[in-house]
Amino acid sequence: MLDAAPAPLVQVRDLKMHFPIYTGIFRKHTGDVKAVDGVSFDIMAGQTLGLVGESGCGKSTVGRAMLRLYEPTAGRVVIDGDDVARMAPEALRKKRPTMQMVFQDPQASLNPRMTLAEIVSEPLDEHTDWTRDQKLERVYELMDQVGLNRRFVNRFPHEFSGGQRQRIGIARALALKPRFIVCDEPIAALDVSIQAQVVNLLEDLQEKLGLTYLFISHDLSMVRHLAQKVAVMYLGRIAELSPSKDLYRRPLHPYAEALLSAVNEPDPELAARRNRIILKGDVPSPANPPKGCNFCTRCPKVMDICRTVKPDLLEVEPGRLVACHLYPTKTAAGSTGASEAAVLKNQERNQQGETR
Repeated sequence: MLDAAPAPLVQVRDLKMHFPIYTGIFRKHTGDVKAVDGVSFDIMAGQTLGLVGESGCGKSTVGRAMLRLYEPTAGRVVIDGDDVARMAPEALRKKRPTMQMVFQDPQASLNPRMTLAEIVSEPLDEHTDWTRDQKLERVYELMDQVGLNRRFVNRFPHEFSGGQRQRIGIARALALKPRFIVCDEPIAALDVSIQAQVVNLLEDLQEKLGLTYLFISHDLSMVRHLAQKVAVMYLGRIAELSPSKDLYRRPLHPYAEALLSAVNEPDPELAARRNRIILKGDVPSPANPPKGCNFCTRCPKVMDICRTVKPDLLEVEPGRLVACHLYPTKTAAGSTGASEAAVLKNQERNQQGETR
């Protein structure tokens, strides 16, 4: 008998995060900003899921809602067997040590009036009854792990560089020995020369401590280096979820294809042959998304069905999930989700446009 496959450490199902809109003198509820609108994915223990997309697509909101820094509107977030989205406050507090976050801006996320020792030991103050000497020993251990000199233990955040401040944030996240860490664009505010050092540090820590990451980033080349699977988000929904090597070799969703065409190619010959896809128009408002596919207003391969029917995120190839009517799936009756004739006609039209 075959052994059952291990369960994912993190399971997200139909996660929604809607922010209410109130207007008028009486502050009447007139709508919602659908920052996250039905996101689902799994992360296996010890692996990294990259979450990429344009600014404002809802990436950071996903990370914060998963850790209950925002109260999710709907959905389930199961981390190490517990549904974080439905936990009572006291149970959630006890769960906090197993899930932590590294924030985007280390300058804003560190208290300027606290020393390094106080910042890193603050989680220990809240969740342990250790003595002062035990906490200091743990701070020294964490400083060694993230590459900070022990002599800096009584310095304040303004005395450190941007890269060093981010290392302090990582040390603080590791203080309680978590299993899952949300990295919310941890390299976006750093110099290019420092970004690789921080990413290499995160990789080393993952290997040594068995950490699981949700790595949120704009930098597609860095995500390719770090993540085993990548989810591409657009306007609050996942457009494509694929293994990293498959996505970068052959993106399936038109938005993922356009996004990856903008990644810099170091080889001049390959760069010259690359077909750069320029999307027209602006991203619709998350307060009033399109009726059908969220990407239909900008998609170069749009069909009539795209403007009326919202596609589900379905597996179209082994291990590859796409929310697009270009990839119809078989129903119980044997018919397809979209007319094959319409799909073939659309593909033929696109090929003719490329040959011109």
